[in-house]
Amino acid sequence: MHADSPASRSPGPSPRSGPTGDPDRTDGPARVTVFTNVRPYGAERPVDLTVVDGVITADPAPHGAQVVDCEGRIALPTLVDAHIHPDKTAWGEPWVSRDPASTIAEYTAEDVKLHHALRTPLKERAERLMGHAVARGTRAMRAHVDVAPAYGLAGVEGVGSARGSLRHALDVEIVAFPQHGVIRTPGTEELLEEAARTGAVDRVGGIDPIGFDGALDEQLDIVFGIADRHGVGVDIHLHERAATGLESLRAIIDRTRALSLRGKVTVSHVFCVPGLPERELDRLAADLADAGISLTTVAPSSDLVLPIGRLREHGVTVGLGSDGVRDSWSPFGNADMLHRSHLLARVQDARLDEELEAAFRSGADGGARLLGLPEVDLGPGSPADFLLVRGECLPQVVVDLPHREMVVRGGRIVARDGELVGR
Repeated sequence: MHADSPASRSPGPSPRSGPTGDPDRTDGPARVTVFTNVRPYGAERPVDLTVVDGVITADPAPHGAQVVDCEGRIALPTLVDAHIHPDKTAWGEPWVSRDPASTIAEYTAEDVKLHHALRTPLKERAERLMGHAVARGTRAMRAHVDVAPAYGLAGVEGVGSARGSLRHALDVEIVAFPQHGVIRTPGTEELLEEAARTGAVDRVGGIDPIGFDGALDEQLDIVFGIADRHGVGVDIHLHERAATGLESLRAIIDRTRALSLRGKVTVSHVFCVPGLPERELDRLAADLADAGISLTTVAPSSDLVLPIGRLREHGVTVGLGSDGVRDSWSPFGNADMLHRSHLLARVQDARLDEELEAAFRSGADGGARLLGLPEVDLGPGSPADFLLVRGECLPQVVVDLPHREMVVRGGRIVARDGELVGR
């Protein structure tokens, strides 16, 4: 199952090349803020973080700089949600009781029912959820939005509008996602083409080419053809397991190479990869890295979570995501990427401090690489994108999930105590 930010269209120059981190900066005096009494990553001794136009600097702050006392709180990089479905959400709506479903076709039918049952406009629901994600410490996301004859491009338009409203706080990539199938649902191909042609989306998607669509070559020819014609990326949901999933994945690798789409293709979930014998996993990982294909996981269970460490050893980028949030597929989910990092640590049976820290890094750094965003390390040259919590150290924060007291984006405070501020 389950960007109008300038950074989503083109990452642009990295903040490490100079003070370019403030998207609102045009000319005039530099905007300087000093965050005092901060403990980066839970360091014992507090320090001051001086931010000039959205970038942390080692230079002394000029006289008259704005000062924010952080009272010894821990500063951690904000996180990136590499896979979320904000168009489907019933977050903040009256409780929805779900009917039984077990196949993708049954779940998609439930999606349509919920879409028509919810009275709040999609744009408002999506913006509510995306704003909630910001307040919990998310700085960017890749949003998969259903495109099918049942909806037309309403989801793309709604999430696109929400993206524009939150551009000060959140980078968003939008994927036109054919949840109902590309081949099995006539009219979907034309909608994907229109979404890509008009520039409304950053990527086009696909779903289980064999197991759901029943047309491996035909689906991939369409999806990769649209991407190639319109210069967008690809992100394909692959729930298929065992040999079926590997056949689809190998076909995706072949097309990525043939069309020179290195760095523009992602495969999500990839349930055929966990449990592979070590040698087979190493060969596959080497091929994925050579083709520049990234992967995402939502850490659903111990047997389906990707072997992130092993994949990264081979140079494969792996992002972590929320997936669906209180939608027709599941009543669970909260768009809180710190919580998702906690869940990743649990399904990985993390016990050591370094294992807990690695789970956090999957949520913070993996998705940043996947979306082409600069990573945050809270050192000089780093984007001033961080959250503040009370706690002892990073591993304890991952376990205890303390309240996010402040969220900073580009040196500006965008949320306090779980609420957006400063729009």
